[in-house]
Amino acid sequence: MRPHKALCALASLALAGATYTAQPSIIGERASGEKPFRATALASFDHPWALAFLPSGEMLVTEKGGRMLLLSADAKRRAEVRGVPAVDSSGQGALGEVVPHPDFGSNRLIYFSYSEPGTPNAIVLARGRLDDDAAAPRLDGVKILYRAYPRITGGQYAGRIAFSANGYLFFSLGERQKFTPAQARDGVLGKIVRLTMDGEPAADGPLTREGFPREMWSYGHRNPLGLGLDAGGRLWETEMGPRGGDELNLILPGRNYGWPLVSNGDNYDGRPIPDHPSRPDLEAPKLSWNPSISPSSLLIYSGSMFPKWRGKAMIGALSGKMLILVSLGADEAHEEARYDMGKRIRAVDQGVDGAVYLLEDGPDGRLLKLTPLG
Repeated sequence: MRPHKALCALASLALAGATYTAQPSIIGERASGEKPFRATALASFDHPWALAFLPSGEMLVTEKGGRMLLLSADAKRRAEVRGVPAVDSSGQGALGEVVPHPDFGSNRLIYFSYSEPGTPNAIVLARGRLDDDAAAPRLDGVKILYRAYPRITGGQYAGRIAFSANGYLFFSLGERQKFTPAQARDGVLGKIVRLTMDGEPAADGPLTREGFPREMWSYGHRNPLGLGLDAGGRLWETEMGPRGGDELNLILPGRNYGWPLVSNGDNYDGRPIPDHPSRPDLEAPKLSWNPSISPSSLLIYSGSMFPKWRGKAMIGALSGKMLILVSLGADEAHEEARYDMGKRIRAVDQGVDGAVYLLEDGPDGRLLKLTPLG
């Protein structure tokens, strides 16, 4: 494997309304004096995938197999959210991202992504209205807003959602381990698309004149599993590379990010891939990692509990089993710290109180709350 060019660097409760009564445990407190936080385990889940916070402080957690759970703000109570569509959870399929509408307080709309059953199948963006019954919550009026095309078999669905300040949303789509769709003009696999809040293609697509679909915002992506907007409205993305070459990208409208033409990693069978510098016409990552860290998620922190982290990116790593802190500049990014968490990290999010929350991957993946030491 080539050296990197830029940086070498308790069981789930099944019953609705069940109460989680185990006492929180402390993980990694002052581990070698390196962590500036205490990690407290609040609950555990069956292969959790994503986490979102409601304005009340309540949490929504999705599990790979198709369950969505509503947790109290202290995570001691949980109830399964009814009305979630059937999910194809085979392979890399999952009930994936979950995000409340920016005006959730008035409309109670929840957006989520999932791999739709069928052969071949697709990742879809859906929306439903969360009712007010905390003991038996459900999603009403669930509607598929957008379906990735073409339908295909294979992994790497992605399906992350990020809302912009001007009434649009971004939706990330993997290339399903098929390579060439990431550069194709007749589909949206291996792309980031921009949609209205109702899932319609944005009218002023930056690539329409080049023959791409109206919703296309950027292309040449492999497995974009993290999306986040910074305080200036810039879109950042984390992406799994092949064998090495995981990426942090600043996403600009209409740009080609190179996959599978270039990568800072190699194919799984050892065949080399041309490096990013060989194609200066293609957008290079602001950071890449070799060996791989397997970035699963991205949070751009905006809270007050960790003032030194404000405006910085926090990246969860699966194979890396860590949380990575990255400073973001106008056109560059720099890794600041790596915090060894000892487990694969599937998701990272920010609570309404400014604490950072992590979801571990796996059959007993824990929900961890990070708070400052002292």
